[in-house]
Amino acid sequence: MSLPRPIADSTPSLLARGYGWLPDRMRRAAGPLVRARLLGRRAVALRGPDAVRFVYDERNVRRHGALPEPVRSTLFGHGAVHTLDGEAHRVRKAMFLSLLTSREGIGDLVGHATGAWDAAAARWAGQGRVVLFDSAAEVLTEAVCRWSGVPLPASGTGPLSRDLVAMVDGFATVGPRHWRARAARRRRERWLARLVEEVRDGSAAVPEGSVVDVVARHRDADGEPLDSRTAAVEILNVLRPTVAVCWFVAFAAHALHRWPEHRDRLVEEARREDRETGGAYAEAFVHEVRRFYPFAPFIGGLAVRDLSWRGRPIPAGALVLLDIHGQNHDAGLWDEPYSFVPERFLDRPVERDELIPQGGGDPAAGHRCPGEDVTIALLRALSVRLARLAYEVPEQDLRIPLRRVPTRPRSGFAVTDVRPHGG
Repeated sequence: MSLPRPIADSTPSLLARGYGWLPDRMRRAAGPLVRARLLGRRAVALRGPDAVRFVYDERNVRRHGALPEPVRSTLFGHGAVHTLDGEAHRVRKAMFLSLLTSREGIGDLVGHATGAWDAAAARWAGQGRVVLFDSAAEVLTEAVCRWSGVPLPASGTGPLSRDLVAMVDGFATVGPRHWRARAARRRRERWLARLVEEVRDGSAAVPEGSVVDVVARHRDADGEPLDSRTAAVEILNVLRPTVAVCWFVAFAAHALHRWPEHRDRLVEEARREDRETGGAYAEAFVHEVRRFYPFAPFIGGLAVRDLSWRGRPIPAGALVLLDIHGQNHDAGLWDEPYSFVPERFLDRPVERDELIPQGGGDPAAGHRCPGEDVTIALLRALSVRLARLAYEVPEQDLRIPLRRVPTRPRSGFAVTDVRPHGG
């Protein structure tokens, strides 16, 4: 199957437009898919629940070889579970599912996070200006290290937190942010590889069943343990996405500032139900934050054979993109998609292949993020605490630029005069 070669590569346009690039192309498309060329490779883009099922079907699309080197060297790491397919992926993914989907394990992590948040909030009360994005990243770094068995660095959480944030912040750009991300990954992979080797030779002890313990003992589909560098990559693939919840914390603060009526409702629900981590409304608020605010613009894989999507050909080897940002704002799926309405998730169930801020499909069988339940639980608990926190919002740049991937409020959402629990 052959297709006409697009006239020009779309990579410069993607870098210039950011989140708007693919939704704009989808709006202008004459048919059910968009054709483009990215990094010199033919690409097609799809959207919608049926497209989610199509893209996450390994008979159609594979991940191996799809992630460009800049993304592997910053966001995911070389040899990561995200780059595997078939039995190799299922065996490695099972390790993550055992760590990230148990109710007890998620509850323990949330407990560490809320404890770290409360301690930090008490400190913030004595500070003049607090940037919530940065402070939430440090809270989450402390929590995930304590939970995962990673020793907290003697230098404190700040340098590690900044490195984990850098790996996410620099994966989709060029220039200084990208090179900081590469340097951060190299530094932390070396550090964690040494920790794995020390755990294996008995010179370091970590809690039984912790992330470090499980990854160090894991055997892949070939029956062999992970080499220490790949083990470090996979430990980072627990630490990094947990700390990346700071993006959603900053977005939650932005939402509570723009639409303060949600603050009272979150606080009242927690008080009425005596639940520190919130109830049904808190969960609806979290889902709306994840739907409304931009995080991942799209995901991609390679067509494993000549395919057809709604009568349109997709040649083997083409890059197949799923338009995540566009789908989360698709008027065909969401009433008033550019309005922030948490109540929409009280009136309807959360359909797996409709709401896809962290990918689609079945996390047990496919490439959907296995830490999605962790993200929801952490953000629910921290949103309630954020709603209970009294503070002032000084003049600052709260714009969220869609050209920047991943984006966030320009100021990181700074607050002053913090009074914990509305004191």
